[in-house]
Amino acid sequence: MPVAPQPEYKSAPQPEGGADGLFMSSSARGLLRRWSVFIAVTVIALVSLLLSFTSHQAWLIVFCVLFPLVLVGIFDVTQSEHSLLRNYPVIGSVRWIFEAMRPYLRQYLMEDDQSERPYNREDRSIIYARAKNEEDRQPFGTELDTYAAEYEWMTHSLAPAPVAHEPFRVTVGGSACAKPYSASVLNVSAMSFGSLGRNAIEALNLGAKTAGCYHDTGEGGLSPYHRIHGGDIVWELGSGYFGARNRDGTFSPERFAERATDPQVKMVEIKLSQGAKPGHGGVLPAAKVTPEIAEIRGIPLGEDCISPSRHSAFSTPAQMMEFVAQLRELSGGKPVGIKLCVGHPSEVFALAKAMVKTGIQPDFVVVDGAEGGTGAAPHELADHLGMPLREGLILMRNALVGTGLRQNVRLAASGKVTSGFSMAANMAIGADWCNAARAFMFSLGCVMSMRCHTGTCPTGVTTNDPHLQRGLVVDEKAERVASFHRHTVHALAELIAAAGLEHPGDLLPHHVWHRVSPIEVKALDRIYTFLEAGSLLDAPDETPYAAEWHAADADSFAPRQTVGPRRAA
Repeated sequence: MPVAPQPEYKSAPQPEGGADGLFMSSSARGLLRRWSVFIAVTVIALVSLLLSFTSHQAWLIVFCVLFPLVLVGIFDVTQSEHSLLRNYPVIGSVRWIFEAMRPYLRQYLMEDDQSERPYNREDRSIIYARAKNEEDRQPFGTELDTYAAEYEWMTHSLAPAPVAHEPFRVTVGGSACAKPYSASVLNVSAMSFGSLGRNAIEALNLGAKTAGCYHDTGEGGLSPYHRIHGGDIVWELGSGYFGARNRDGTFSPERFAERATDPQVKMVEIKLSQGAKPGHGGVLPAAKVTPEIAEIRGIPLGEDCISPSRHSAFSTPAQMMEFVAQLRELSGGKPVGIKLCVGHPSEVFALAKAMVKTGIQPDFVVVDGAEGGTGAAPHELADHLGMPLREGLILMRNALVGTGLRQNVRLAASGKVTSGFSMAANMAIGADWCNAARAFMFSLGCVMSMRCHTGTCPTGVTTNDPHLQRGLVVDEKAERVASFHRHTVHALAELIAAAGLEHPGDLLPHHVWHRVSPIEVKALDRIYTFLEAGSLLDAPDETPYAAEWHAADADSFAPRQTVGPRRAA
């Protein structure tokens, strides 16, 4: 299929001021607040210097005290390594002072390294160290309580294998694909332009290109900032079909084909739900729909941007498989997959039954755990809706293995992936590769300020404020993205070699053990059920999923029958 010419994207001009420039006026006021200490120090230093000539020479002492701070402020706003210092000159250095003091204060007054949420300090520290290419080895042994419940470890071999020096790759796309893709075992998970600023998107894509992994666009559409550096792209297509929609919000095959045939787009991912807020749609108010966002998403300017809670292009599992086949054909034979947070088990089996019935399978399935992140979500949805990654991944693995489809469909895991061990644990229970979002945000400089939904992210990651985005220098942060990826995949390679294996695909559930109590440990295959190939087709009643399997229907997401006891009349 010939590649259609791509539309030329132009960033919308930013208003300078006046009645139509309220955003920039507010942004300028924010800049003044952030630079207030630097400005005050500079003014007082200059005034004290003048007074030292016209008044008492004691003012010269004041000048000598403040002048070094002026130099610090000048250095802060001109350096490119630290986002906080560029956005908060002089006062931003206080963070580094307290960070240096933190290990000593924490020992007596504050929490330990494992108590913070959603990411503890230990996880964040190893991400920061690897992103900055600093020492990440640990002295004096583990700080974890190896006898605490939920402690996990990998078994090792008495005959370790050599550590692999070539990066691990996974081929995605079966016989139905004309253009299969070789994916890294660690990739940048879905984060949309709009949720993240342009500098963050550019840094992630440039870092992904350097690292040799892919960059998922998120459902906000394929922006020019995803394309500018040429990194591999997985285009996520959500229920809003942004960038591939008609004016009424329905799917447009013609517009999809225009973008999906771009050589930079390597795969397409249909988003059914995400871990942090499954089953929840969204609205971007008309006031926030800028000309640039309207152009990228293909939506009318001046109207609310609606993300429905469900797709309009299909209404049954079988129709979804037909949609997968349609997207594969329109993209020129590229791999097409689905992403979901597991909810009702019967619906997962309905998808598997639809694959069997139609003979159409997605090339990959990304399972997003309930522990996954988002810019903003209702508390109840974030805390108590959706299946955690481990249970969801095992259920999806069993659905595919039990129907004899696993060899045709790749599995990916997404949800709090931070280290080589977290990757290995996911791969042991069925994942072919892992995706990470917040870990790569940390590599960009995120300090977990928990202000993602306010547009005032102090490090310029989750904001579109141009003054805050200034703190995030694309080339510097892209290098950190690539460095974190490189060191983390190498850590995985060391674990694989220690287990006597050659590739993460060789990992099995018995390689990971879990402490269920202070006096009892079990391998994962003795805690969870792992079905044999074809067991759901041959003898479903002999599996723990008999009720859910019989309730599943390839032609409806609704179950054929009630699973479990009924409510009393």
